[in-house]
Amino acid sequence: MSGQPIYSTRAHAFQIDPNTKKNWVPTSKHAVTVSYFYDSTRNVYRIISLDGTKAIINSTISPNMTFTKTSQKFGQWADSRANTVYGLGFSTEHHLTKFAEKFSEYKEAARQAKGKSQDGKMELATSPSQESPAGELSSPLTPVTPPAMDNINGTDDPCDITPEPRPEPSQNALAFTHSPSINKHWEAELSALKGNNAKLTATLLESTANVKQWKQQLAAYQEEAERLHKRVTELECQNTQTPVINSQKMELNQTIEELESTLKDKEEEMERLKEEVENANELLEQRHSLTQKLQETELHGRVLEEQLLGAEQRLEESQEEQENFRKSLRTLLEMLDGKIFELTELRDSLAKLIEGS
Repeated sequence: MSGQPIYSTRAHAFQIDPNTKKNWVPTSKHAVTVSYFYDSTRNVYRIISLDGTKAIINSTISPNMTFTKTSQKFGQWADSRANTVYGLGFSTEHHLTKFAEKFSEYKEAARQAKGKSQDGKMELATSPSQESPAGELSSPLTPVTPPAMDNINGTDDPCDITPEPRPEPSQNALAFTHSPSINKHWEAELSALKGNNAKLTATLLESTANVKQWKQQLAAYQEEAERLHKRVTELECQNTQTPVINSQKMELNQTIEELESTLKDKEEEMERLKEEVENANELLEQRHSLTQKLQETELHGRVLEEQLLGAEQRLEESQEEQENFRKSLRTLLEMLDGKIFELTELRDSLAKLIEGS
């Protein structure tokens, strides 16, 4: 089988439920790579898909297969050899159409390859056989070998042994029957023929008895060959899917790198958020401290307001007292002015009195 796929795409793989024959059972948790391969040793085309190291699709395309589109993004085909129905779900209708076109193309190629193979078999069947018929004896003294494993027809029926009729002795032979030497010779020849016939009969009976045992061994060999063939097919699938596995590995590595980069970004963001949380805690502590100071300042302000109110009241009282004191002074000044005016008049009167005296 070629090491490189001739066409690959990605889709979600499904198989029909073997119990209900109606429901689809997913064979992969995510989209997998589905590839067409050409097996040059068997001249067949295959559809192969791996989920890790497990072959979830291993279908050989035959001319009687049909790929059916059941929706815009889903298609299916039946594989009689695997006794199942495969289904593929694509991301777009274009991918489904492309896969269906490749299926038809490789199906036609498989049909042409099968036609060529049948033509070759017909030519071999019409050519004359170079082997002698089985069971034919060239001479009565020729030993018979057991039949080969590939010539056993698989039946347990014993072979029919029909004795050939002995020819009647001719007149010339009767003329020699009275010769003692000739009689001894024919007796010895007849004894040898009887011995050989007994050996051949024993060998044939032994071969017939061993047919059943050989058939069992052949069945065991066929089962072992089938198991080995399946194992070889799995190994071929694994070997042919090496590029696909490598591509999947590269995709996984890229995904891992992207996830690591994303994780690094998330860690940096977490560190930044931790710093912001620490800063927020510091701000909360500062806010709490400022709140306490503000409460103390408000309390001190209320005390100062009370003191200011008391001072204003005292000031008003002092102003009232000053106003009353001013009023008293004015009254006293008025009285003093009156007294001074009276004293002036009295001085003038006394002066006039003195001058007059």
